[in-house]
Amino acid sequence: MLTTRTLGTQGLSVSAIGLGLMGMSQSYGTSEERDERESIATIHRAIELGCTFLDTAEVYGPYENEELLGRALEALPGARDRVVIATKFGFKIDASGAVAPGVDSRPSHIREAVDGSLRRLQTDHIDLLYQHRVDPAVRIEDVIGTMADLVREGKVRYLGLSEAGEQTIRRAHAVHPISALQSEYSLWERNLESRIIPLLRELGIGLVPFAPLGRGFLTGSVKRAEEYPADDFRRGDPRYQGENFDANMRAASAVRDIAATKGATAGQVALAWLLHKGDDIVPIPGTKRRKYLEENVAAADVSLTPDDMAALEAALAPEKVAGPRYNAERMTQVDR
Repeated sequence: MLTTRTLGTQGLSVSAIGLGLMGMSQSYGTSEERDERESIATIHRAIELGCTFLDTAEVYGPYENEELLGRALEALPGARDRVVIATKFGFKIDASGAVAPGVDSRPSHIREAVDGSLRRLQTDHIDLLYQHRVDPAVRIEDVIGTMADLVREGKVRYLGLSEAGEQTIRRAHAVHPISALQSEYSLWERNLESRIIPLLRELGIGLVPFAPLGRGFLTGSVKRAEEYPADDFRRGDPRYQGENFDANMRAASAVRDIAATKGATAGQVALAWLLHKGDDIVPIPGTKRRKYLEENVAAADVSLTPDDMAALEAALAPEKVAGPRYNAERMTQVDR
């Protein structure tokens, strides 16, 4: 069974490794490759293993991922009381249920989104509610004020932000305590280290890294961008393209080399690196399959020495990773 960690100083206790559910409904692989039965079995197996920090969002699908989680929990008696559900609001979704350009954190929309999430998740409260992306058109004080009202009403327990920058985090935390920041962080993507992580520790905010396996690169089991289907996120990822792909495969080989000395997989070493970076860090690797879930959870048993940590960080120093982490359009949604 996984141990627990605390996010923030408000009492939010979660499993040391969480489960990202997004890929069960979108972004990775084709719709034909998705299997609801296996996805639900994976969620149930996660709970059995103590991996009870479950991450979803209204925009995943849209809506389908929250509905899937709701069905999975309803099918397992007592499951809701054993898990911590994190979900997010903030993207625009049109009347047809399609994702529209832009973001929307107007207070009225936040309330509408949360009521929808509660209905789809078949629950009366959300354990951790994130603003999915910062909305430059709405003052963060107004966003957090509305989220804080939802806490007081019992619909939400703890608050989080995603991909927020320093000033946004400070201003938000001054309105209501923020328990967690979700952002991309891994051996593969270290942009948080110079300013964001020190700020989180100053304020007592936990970090929830998404894409902790470098979108698959750190496992070594990736293909070039053009080999993925048109609707797969990785097809448009600059780091999977051309010369960037070749340089990044060379850099990531260090993870596989150290894994071989540990009798572990490269993915387990990448997750172990994150776990060794601090007790206030809880990665949420995503998977659709029980096999990979079990592999990810076992990363908690992998021990890395200071020399291992230094070797990994040197091999995957930021200047050795080729290409931006997002294309230009997606980077505009990051508040940094």
